[in-house]
Amino acid sequence: MKPPSQEISQPIVIAHRGASGYLPDHTLAAYELAIDLGADFIEPDLVSTKDGYLIARHEPNLIATTDVASRAEFAERKRKARVDGVDEEGFFAGDFTLAEIKSLGAVQQFPERDPSFNGKFRVPAFVEIIELAKRKSKEKGRVIGIYPETKHPTYHRALGLPLEGRLIATLKTANWQHRDAPVFIQSFEPSSLRYLREYIQVKQVQLIMASGVAADGTLEFNPPYGRPFDWTVSGETRTFRDLVTPQGLAEIKTYADGIGVWKPFIVSARTDVTGPAAFNEANRKLVSPSQLIDDAHRAGLVVHAWTFRNEPHRLAADYKGNPISEYLKFFQLGVDGVFSDFSDTAVTARRIFRLQRDTNAKFGSERYYLEEALPACLSRHINWNAALLLPRRLTPLRARFAL
Repeated sequence: MKPPSQEISQPIVIAHRGASGYLPDHTLAAYELAIDLGADFIEPDLVSTKDGYLIARHEPNLIATTDVASRAEFAERKRKARVDGVDEEGFFAGDFTLAEIKSLGAVQQFPERDPSFNGKFRVPAFVEIIELAKRKSKEKGRVIGIYPETKHPTYHRALGLPLEGRLIATLKTANWQHRDAPVFIQSFEPSSLRYLREYIQVKQVQLIMASGVAADGTLEFNPPYGRPFDWTVSGETRTFRDLVTPQGLAEIKTYADGIGVWKPFIVSARTDVTGPAAFNEANRKLVSPSQLIDDAHRAGLVVHAWTFRNEPHRLAADYKGNPISEYLKFFQLGVDGVFSDFSDTAVTARRIFRLQRDTNAKFGSERYYLEEALPACLSRHINWNAALLLPRRLTPLRARFAL
């Protein structure tokens, strides 16, 4: 088995919760399938169990992504809790030991996706995901990275289950705490990333979101989602909008290496419909792209956009139901990576983008010879037998012009 190549394709494809378009998300099966489909990084959202283990779940509330609600032995664990200012009811990871969570089955949370694998896969611990990435790297002969998120760090800290120390310890055990490790750590809360940067030197990404998109395509920044929750707790009045200004990007650069942004920050969309239909992306039309990618690159930050999905109702009307068109739009604008529920679609789009780019470069080269080099040779009576700099594909032109 050959050692894995250290080259990672660009733009990178990040398997959002694994191959979550096909299988229940945040399972080893979903991560492995995403890798087999060509993903460069697998993305586990990290929450903590009662006994302090990091596991992969999209939220601390397990009700939407596991079969816990159907398990009679855990019925009394159902309760209400406030997570980042939002009241929820359900079953929370911090009330379960790792052994108890390992008895649960993961389920598909999107009703339009295949539910046939519900309950068939377990909830993985973070260490298992690292082991999978390393094993698949050897198997595939290429580096498979991880892209963990510290999920609701302020909430976990209040529970006495802080995520950062356990994350640092786990990465050090894996010898993935250094700058060249195939790791990006992401968080919506700047304080989490600032703390981590003091102890490990892996690449970090500040996540950026908005509370919604208005009918005209402008972004909205209303509570509680309009600002990082650690800012809310500390009394900071700025919002995520302030983080995408040149000043905000410069601030991010002091503790992170990139931004992970909701797609409308780059290309938003407007709509003329109201009510529930306004949430159907197919009823929206794209507006002009922002300057965020260029601004972030000037600040020395990479830009990763989320989340790319295949379903037609998640695609603006301009894309005509073709998810490849959306990827190509963002690749052409210069995005450095994409979070995708469908890694195979993302990888295919990347190949098409490269083909377009390479074809354009080749065409540009041929145009140079046809429009500049060839006329120069004709006008200056250059000996064509010595004009070896012309590409071989233009040799038939010599016969055509009887040279």
